[in-house]
Amino acid sequence: MKIKWLLLCSLVLSMENLQANNLVANSTNAKSTLGAYTLKEKTITGQITDEKGEGLPGASVAVKGTSIGTNTDSKGNFTLKIDDSKEAVIVVTYVGFTTQETTVGGRSVVNIQLKADTKSLDEVVVVGYGTQKRSDITGSVASVPKNRLSQLPVTNVMQAVQGSVAGVNVSQSSSVPGSEPSTIVRGQNSINASSGPFVVVDGIPLSKTGGSLNDINPNDIESMEILKDASAVAIYGTNGANGVILITTKRGKTGKPSIRYSNYTGIEDFSHVLRPRNGAEYLQKYKDYLSQTGQTQTSPVPNYNELTNYNKGIETDWLGLASQTGIMQNHNLSISGGTPNIKYFIGGDYLNQKGVIKGYQYQRISFRSNLDINVTDFLTVGTSLFINNNNYDGGRTNLLNASAMSPYGQIYNTDGTYTIYPMFPEQLYTNPMLGLTTSRVDGNTNLNGNAYGEIKFGGKLKGLKYRMNLGYSFIPKHAGSYTGRQANDLLGTANSFYSQTNSFTLENILSYTKDWDKHHLDLTALYSAQQREYNEASARATGFVNDELGFNSIGAGATQSSSSYADRYGLNSQMLRVNYSYDSRYLFTVTARRDGSSVFGANTSKYGLFPSVALGWNIMNENFMKNNRIVNNLKLRLSVGKSGNEAISVYRTITTNNIVREPFNGLSTIGAVAGNLGNGNLQWETTLSRNIGVDFGIFNNRINGSLELYKNNTTGILLQRSLPIVTGYYNVFDNLGETSNTGIELTLNTRNVTKGDFKWETTVVFASNQNKIVDLYGDKKDDLGNRWFIGQPISVIYDYKLAGVWQKGEDASKQDPGAVAGDLKFTDVNGDGKITAEDRIILGQTAPKWTGGLTNTFHYKNFHLNVFIQTVQGLTRNNNDLTYADETGKRNTPIDVGYWTAENMSQTRPSLAYKNPKGYGYASDASFTRIKDVTLSYVFTPTILDKLGLGGLTVYASGRNLYTFTNWIGWDPESSQSQRGSGDWTNNYPLTRQLVLGLNISLK
Repeated sequence: MKIKWLLLCSLVLSMENLQANNLVANSTNAKSTLGAYTLKEKTITGQITDEKGEGLPGASVAVKGTSIGTNTDSKGNFTLKIDDSKEAVIVVTYVGFTTQETTVGGRSVVNIQLKADTKSLDEVVVVGYGTQKRSDITGSVASVPKNRLSQLPVTNVMQAVQGSVAGVNVSQSSSVPGSEPSTIVRGQNSINASSGPFVVVDGIPLSKTGGSLNDINPNDIESMEILKDASAVAIYGTNGANGVILITTKRGKTGKPSIRYSNYTGIEDFSHVLRPRNGAEYLQKYKDYLSQTGQTQTSPVPNYNELTNYNKGIETDWLGLASQTGIMQNHNLSISGGTPNIKYFIGGDYLNQKGVIKGYQYQRISFRSNLDINVTDFLTVGTSLFINNNNYDGGRTNLLNASAMSPYGQIYNTDGTYTIYPMFPEQLYTNPMLGLTTSRVDGNTNLNGNAYGEIKFGGKLKGLKYRMNLGYSFIPKHAGSYTGRQANDLLGTANSFYSQTNSFTLENILSYTKDWDKHHLDLTALYSAQQREYNEASARATGFVNDELGFNSIGAGATQSSSSYADRYGLNSQMLRVNYSYDSRYLFTVTARRDGSSVFGANTSKYGLFPSVALGWNIMNENFMKNNRIVNNLKLRLSVGKSGNEAISVYRTITTNNIVREPFNGLSTIGAVAGNLGNGNLQWETTLSRNIGVDFGIFNNRINGSLELYKNNTTGILLQRSLPIVTGYYNVFDNLGETSNTGIELTLNTRNVTKGDFKWETTVVFASNQNKIVDLYGDKKDDLGNRWFIGQPISVIYDYKLAGVWQKGEDASKQDPGAVAGDLKFTDVNGDGKITAEDRIILGQTAPKWTGGLTNTFHYKNFHLNVFIQTVQGLTRNNNDLTYADETGKRNTPIDVGYWTAENMSQTRPSLAYKNPKGYGYASDASFTRIKDVTLSYVFTPTILDKLGLGGLTVYASGRNLYTFTNWIGWDPESSQSQRGSGDWTNNYPLTRQLVLGLNISLK
């Protein structure tokens, strides 16, 4: 791999030297020519103005194909000396205006009027079941910057979106290869239900089909829009309550075949290491532990198995043993093109990622084919087909156990196998390498086929269009594992799991567009049906005579168990949307969607109606703004509407039993016990959304952006209400609660410098969301058991307030009986002189109060540098890495965590003897600011490309998660690590830093 990059660098230097030599040669030839012929110079003058005749200061005026150029003065005037040639061409560029070329001819005075660049306003944006010009949009629709989609090496497209779109909170809680970020748009609306947005790819839903964004190759994405307010999402009805993500993949264009190849290769490492104690530090901790717990030290190490290595002076770096340098590589090849009647896009992609923790890996192989055919002048058909395979196979090491190991623990037995208990007789933590001895497969495939047919009517029906979309996906999954003797399972345990999901979507879309005088009308009507069928089967066995066959012969196990499950989901929908505009000044949108879902019960209508209305005013198009020289774009948007959320899975409205196996009369007998208590009265969660937005552009759009304010109220929340245990059921779903979300979002784009070869652009995004519970059970009372409080965010930290640590000489008997020096000291909030449960308060919220992103892009000639900084502020998390209770005498602990001693008198950390009897969660500020990604790229010049026979070549270096500024003590404030006590260590995986080299090539 190193050789490949050295060769590439050599090629770059060679081509640049070749270009330089050619320039020298050309210069020499020019001098020879001048020796024989004397070229005449000519002075030309002129003025550069806008469409209103106003001079444009600082405009760039250059002679095409030469280095001759100048800038206009404060009134837009310029003077330029050029060769006296009638073929000389002047090129004029100015921020906010389209570039214009003019032939000088025989003129000595050249005045040029530039036209405003309205490309951003005329840009066509996907809005769901159609497109609109951005200037005509009345709802809140955010487009993901295309450079984020095309220039970042990511495995999941939401990693590129993270921090770059206001109001879209993307968190990467785990860097496990192939893991998906979680996404919330404009805060959490529901309490028990998922708050993830609805995902649509090429018009067909990806959500609720069993698929995920891991199935969509980021290289195949042409554009990505996020719908946020009611006017934008109501068109998706029950699927729109939590926002909608619209993805459009690349399609062919008329022209000769365009062949593109891209590749990147990179390495991964820990972005931050929470380092366990080395030998000397571990020994000191053990000594202090014995002293603080009143024990007498009889051995330098806690456990017998540690003595051998201690006496030999051998220390093991368990983190180093369990980890490795991660490697990731991606190869993507696409071919696109077509004739006026047939257009195609074909792409294939291979991704291979080896994680930083041994055994973790992810492979993805995907293939896509998009086809559009104009069968006749009025009939167009097409397909969007893809197949994607995700593979997560392999046994895995355990980072949690690796961080707990004594540096003197034994790795291997005398026969070379892994020691089960490296710190024997301590059996709380097993060897972190045992997972590598297990057999494990885990993978899924998404076979997805979408087809459409579109008829355009003519004559008196001109503007009328009918489109039918048909989508189908088949997703089989298989997972199997076997744990044997080498992994501390003396009987051997095998598991096998199979599932498959079949999803169908049929959409009938009728649209009509008409323009007359200053009026524009756009109607869209929809009738659609969706269905998903799911089934699974699993088998488990224990008691194998040997470990040879593993899960491939489950029948060989002495004890067998199996289970199966199936369900079916259906959704029928009708929708009507009306867009009207007058003179591109006054905009009006009304939408109504009616959804019928199979998840609801027999006592209520399965249908819900979700309407919305929006108004827009393009103030910039008013007559009184024509003479304005500062403001270039100004639009006001207002919207209000309702969207729904099913919030529950199928069969929750009916009462079901669970199957159990129990002994009866000495025999194993199948029986039934209470399962789910149904509620046939369940209805939709409904979100009422109000939004006001302003789009603006000033100083020739040198500064532009949008500002939005919103308020969402969700009522009829589907909550699990607790029931008396005598009923035989623990809870039942009911429409009870109400929540609200209010917020502000700002997106600001600026062109700071646009002079000559250097350009500097900045994008700032800011979003603040205030989430709170308005009501729970209709009585305005809190639910202390679930930590739900009226007037507070849905997810909060409710705990004691830390006041410090009890020191020697302080008397804790009155306030906290039993507490001794080295124990945590808490604040007596209610002032009763004692620390009781009533002293707990809300210490913070787990969702950020505000988020932001800052992108600076620098261009110098063919070099481009993009620096993106992300910040997440105002969130609090319990820090499990700060509490080990009675484990301190049994495990290694991080050196950064520390502990109290009588000498250091810490006021934040307890002694090693502290048992944490109150279950304090160590609430900590999890705010952070991160240098999220930096990309430096070089675009080769046409001169070199011609010599190489290429249409385009870009090489780049990119880094992600380069540095994090935070007060958090731990692996990372965003990470979901430290799963102690849950029995799940799968996601105990640190956030990683990536360094990548890549290239993009296109052939002529």
